[in-house]
Amino acid sequence: MEKQMPFGEKLRQYLEENILLHVTKPARYLGGELNAIRKDWERVPVKIAFAFPDVYEVGMSHLGLAILYEVVNSRPDALMERVFAPWPDMEVRLRAEGIPLYSLESFRPLNHFHMVAFTLQYEMNYTNLLNMLDLAGLPLRSRDRKAVFPLVAAGGPCAFNPEPLADFIDFFVIGEGEEVLPEIIAVVKKYVESGAEEGEKEALLLELAGITGVYVPRFYRPIYTADGDFGGLEKLRPEVPVVIERRVIKDLDRVPFPRRPIVPYIGVVHDRAMVEVMRGCLRGCRFCQAGIIYRPVREKDPDTLFAQGKEVLAATGHDEISLVSLSTADYTRVQELVEKLLAEGEKKHVNVSLPSLRADAFSVDLAQKVQKVRRSSLTFAPEAGTQRLRDVINKQVREEDLLAAVEAAFQAGWTAIKLYFMIGLPTEGEEDLDGIADLAYKVLRIGQEKAPQPRRVRVTVSTSTFVPKPHTPFQWEPMIPLPEIRRRQEYLKRKLRHRQIEYKWHRGETSFLEAVFARADRRLGDVLETAWRLGCRFDGWEEHFRYDLWQEAFRRTGVDAEYYACRRIPLESPLPWDHISPGVSKKFLIAENRRAWEGITTPDCRFTACTGCGVCPALGVEVVLQGEGRGRDGALPVGVHQEG
Repeated sequence: MEKQMPFGEKLRQYLEENILLHVTKPARYLGGELNAIRKDWERVPVKIAFAFPDVYEVGMSHLGLAILYEVVNSRPDALMERVFAPWPDMEVRLRAEGIPLYSLESFRPLNHFHMVAFTLQYEMNYTNLLNMLDLAGLPLRSRDRKAVFPLVAAGGPCAFNPEPLADFIDFFVIGEGEEVLPEIIAVVKKYVESGAEEGEKEALLLELAGITGVYVPRFYRPIYTADGDFGGLEKLRPEVPVVIERRVIKDLDRVPFPRRPIVPYIGVVHDRAMVEVMRGCLRGCRFCQAGIIYRPVREKDPDTLFAQGKEVLAATGHDEISLVSLSTADYTRVQELVEKLLAEGEKKHVNVSLPSLRADAFSVDLAQKVQKVRRSSLTFAPEAGTQRLRDVINKQVREEDLLAAVEAAFQAGWTAIKLYFMIGLPTEGEEDLDGIADLAYKVLRIGQEKAPQPRRVRVTVSTSTFVPKPHTPFQWEPMIPLPEIRRRQEYLKRKLRHRQIEYKWHRGETSFLEAVFARADRRLGDVLETAWRLGCRFDGWEEHFRYDLWQEAFRRTGVDAEYYACRRIPLESPLPWDHISPGVSKKFLIAENRRAWEGITTPDCRFTACTGCGVCPALGVEVVLQGEGRGRDGALPVGVHQEG
C-alpha cells in the first residue's frame, strides 16, 4: 500500500496543503500541541508508538496515555509518540494518497518504530485496531509479520481476555504499564543495538515472555473439546509460564506522573487537568471488572496530590482540575484535599471536579464545595431497582441513603438528577424493572417538594445492559438475548412516561457484541477480521455501527455469537482467560457467585476484616490508605497499610 511519500516536516507540509483542508477537525492530525515532546529520532535507541484505537478527542482524554508518555519520554534511551484512529473521512484520504498512518510527533510511519503499543479500553474498538495496522502497511496477523520490528503490543483492561486478538498481537502486557515497561524496553533495546535480523524475532519474543506480566500468544495453543467448548491452553515452549501474573505498582507516590500533560488544540472529551488520587476499588460490585483487575486500593499522599495538581495547572492553563479514580469520594482524605485545592484555585479561578460520587449526603456535601458557582446535574448509580437485586450484585447502596442524598441535592440548588441502572442482571425480574421506575418517581417527587424551582426539576434514567466480564463473579452468567433486551427497554419506556423524566438506553446490539468479545476465545479472530473487511469501523459510535455487517461476518465464519454471550458457563469449565491472573483467586470469584445467588453481601475489606480475595498475598502488595480505614473492632484489616 505504501508508496514513496515524505515523512517528518515534509509530510506535515504535504498534509496541510493537500489533505487536511478536506477533512473534519484537521487539528486531530497535526500534532505540535503545548507540552508535546519531540525527541531527537537519531539519538534515541528505542522508538515506541502509543496507539489509541479511537478518535483523537477520546484518546487525549485518557490519563493512561499521559502517564506512559511521561514514563517513556523521561528516559534518555526511549521515545514515545502518539497515533490515533483516523476518522473515516481521513482514512479515505490516506488510502487514496497512499500515505501510511503516522505519528503526531515526528510524522513518521508506524513501521519506522520498534514497537506499536495499543491500549485496549473497549471491545468495540477492535476493528479500529485492525484498521490502524492495515493503514500502517503492516500485515494483520502476527505470523505474517516476519520482520523483527515493529513489534505489536497491547495492554489495558481488555487484555485480561487477550484471546480474541491473540492472532494479531505479538505480546500483551497484563497489569500496570509503568511497572513493566522498563523491563520490556531493556529487552527491545538489546535487540535493536545488536542489529537483530528476521530470524531473531522468535528469540526476542521468548525473552519478552520471560518477563512477569507479558503474554506471548504464539507460544500457546487452545484446545477444544469434541463438543466445541474451550478445553484449555497448551504451552508450545517449556520456558513460558502456565499463568501470566498481573504487574502492579505498590507505591503510587514513587511513580512518574505527567506534570506537563499535552494540551490539545481542540476540545476533547475530558478537557481539564487530571490528577489520579488512587487506584483500585474494594466495594466489590460483582459485575465490575475494574473492581477486580485494579485491586487493591492504593491511595496517594495528599501532599503529593496537591503538589502535582499545582504543577499540572501551571503547565497547562486549564481552569478545572479533576480528581480521578474509580471512586474518588472513597479517598480517605478527599475532603481535606478538595478544600486545599479549592483554596488554591480561588486565587486563579480554578474549579475542582469529582468524576464519581457515592449515593450519600457526604457526596452531595462534597459536590456543593466543588460546584459553588454552577449547578450542573448530579449522577448517582443505584445500578438496580430493588434492594434484593442490589444485594445480589453487592451494590451496597440503600434506598434511604440515595433519597436522602437526592433531597440534600435539590435543597442545595440542583435541579437535574441522573440515575444510572443496569438491566439484565442475574436474577432480575419484572419487580426489579418496576423498582427502577418507582425509584425515578420517588426522586421526582422529592424534587417537586424540595427544589426551590420544582418546575425545572429533571430526572434522567439511563440503563445499560449487563455484560458478563472476565475475572468477575458474574463471568459465568449469561447475558439476556437481544429480543429480551428490547422488551425490557420498551417496558421501562412505557413506565417512565412523564414530562419531567427522560429515559435513555444503550443500544442492545452494541452491548451484545461487547459480551461476545468479552468472553470469546481465539475463534473470534476470524469473525473480527471478516467484519473489518466488510467495512466495520468505529463500532462504539452510533453513526458508524453496522450490526448487519457483523451478522454477515458471523454467518460467513460459522460462529454462533449467542454461544459466547448468552450461555451460562458451568463453574468448573476451563475459561479462555484462565491463564491470565489478576491476583484475585478463581476460588474467591466462585464463592462470590454463590453468595450472589443467595443474596448475601460481602463487605469492603478497607473497613472490616480481610474477605479473602487473595490479591495481596498473590501479588505481594498491600492496601494503602492515607486516612482512617479501621475495622469495626478498631484494628486495621489484614493487608491494610495506613500512612501517617
